Amino acid sequence: MATFEEQTECIVEALFSDLSGEDGSDCRSLETDWGDPVQSAGEPPTRFDPVVVASRLRQMGDQCNMDFEKCNMISSEALAEVLKGKMEKFGAAVESLSRSWSNQNPELVYERVFLSVSVKLLMHVAKKIPSVVQPRQLINAINGNSQVRSYIEACGGWENLDN
Repeated sequence: MATFEEQTECIVEALFSDLSGEDGSDCRSLETDWGDPVQSAGEPPTRFDPVVVASRLRQMGDQCNMDFEKCNMISSEALAEVLKGKMEKFGAAVESLSRSWSNQNPELVYERVFLSVSVKLLMHVAKKIPSVVQPRQLINAINGNSQVRSYIEACGGWENLDN
């Protein structure tokens, strides 16, 4: 079974394939493409399909109604840098926006806000400056946030993260 980091990587690669118009089939594991998943004796069956999870993340991003260009929620230097194409600040910008948004909307779960904002911001920058956007930026942001990882694991893993 793949680690959380490996699953995140495959999900983000599938998301990027979707965003770039590719079919994403190269990210699908043989375990999910060819009938019953391969598993060791005594292990529960795995239903992890990165394309399905990537689609859920895309929907979460699409539902995010944040306008990054007019974002007066916070004055974030990191966000300003990312909007100029300096993607090394991507994780800090997502963290800042997510904290601010969930503090202002306590009914929203921070971890879901984080995932939604990270996908939306990545899609926003990809439309403006596609040459600066790489899968590693989103992979690092998700894998580097222990609170988001704990939330996903508490849901039963990526495959049980609903939208």
